[in-house]
Parts: sequence; C-alpha cells; structure tokens
Amino acid sequence: MTDHVTNGRTLGFATRQLHAGQQPDPTTGSRAVPIYQTSSYQFRDTEHAANLFALKELGNIYTRIMNPTTDVLEQRIADLEGGVGALAASSGHAAQTMAILTLCEAGDHIVSSSRLYGGTYNQFNYTFPRLGIDVTFVDPGDPANFERAIRPTTKILYGETLGNPDIKYPGMPEWGNPPRGMPGYPLAEHIGLRKGTEGTETSKYLEEKRLFPE
Repeated sequence: MTDHVTNGRTLGFATRQLHAGQQPDPTTGSRAVPIYQTSSYQFRDTEHAANLFALKELGNIYTRIMNPTTDVLEQRIADLEGGVGALAASSGHAAQTMAILTLCEAGDHIVSSSRLYGGTYNQFNYTFPRLGIDVTFVDPGDPANFERAIRPTTKILYGETLGNPDIKYPGMPEWGNPPRGMPGYPLAEHIGLRKGTEGTETSKYLEEKRLFPE
C-alpha cells in the first residue's frame, strides 16, 4: 500500500485518488500513468523466469496475470480502501466469483442480503448451488436475520452497501458503525466469518464521510 506521507505532508483522500500507487516516470518525469500495451515481458535470464513463475520473486509474468498499468489501479484501490492489496477484475461477477470460490467450496454456505442486483441474485441462487455452495437470503434490515440463518458450514455474510434496485439501507450505524459497510459486520467479526461487500452504489469517500461520519 502506498505511503500517505510525502515530503513530510500527509496526503488527503482526494490527492490519493489521483496519485496513490504511482510514481512519476524517472526518465521523462511524466505524471500520467502509462498504458502498457504488452502481453509479455522480458526476463533477465532463466533463473529470473523460474523465480517469477515459482512466485519467489515479484515481477511481471504475463499481462493476463499482471500489468504495470493495472498494478497502479490495484495499489490505488488498496490505498483508498485501507487494504493490504487489491485485485482488479474485468467484471463484478468475475470479482465476486474469485472472492467466493477462494473462501468457499462444495458443501459450504453463504448468508446473503436479499436486496441484491439481479445478476448477483441469479449467480447466488442458481450458479453457486450448482457448484455445491448453498445461499440463504435474508432481509438485511435486522442483523438478527443474518444470525438466525448461520449454519456450521457458513463461510460468508454478504450484502450490498445500498441494496439494488430499491436502495434498501440496512441500518448499518445501529449495527455498531462498521468500517466497511457490511451488514452484520460486528456479528461476522465476533464469530469469525468473512464479510463480503458489494459497493457499486457507494464510493469509499461517500461511505466514510456520509454514511458513517465520525
């Protein structure tokens, strides 16, 4: 994650939206992020290539896996979200699938808010059960609904910061002023479950400054 301090000055949120994750080009001084239109990268030697593919050394292997332009985006998102890292995907469904299949396998269970974008509902209600992952939908207005639906096999509590399409507000401040806007966040933290949040409707700035003011 990018350091928030430059020349002794702490960078604000707006500045980090523009510059986090990137340094000016050392040769030209260019401030803008270059678009690297390459599919492959040159290795110093066979040992370097072997170390990269074995994940013993950090570096670019193939653009489908990583790209310097995408890397700036990922570092910037991680910085703004306060995370240790980020992974960019080509679509919301791809992001959800990667995250959920990393944490769940056949036989596992998810408790999800019922206020979901239609495509997400179909993914949860039809696709994941075909892979053996069961999903229970609950009204996010009451955190007790999440707690009642939890099973021994539950791995994730999932919700949208503002439910699509009815913009259902899940009453997050009453649930303990969660830092990431996840319905049931204190509950998930207490019992050791993962939280999954879809935040299309709310930017990080809006989430912190408007939904959850200090």
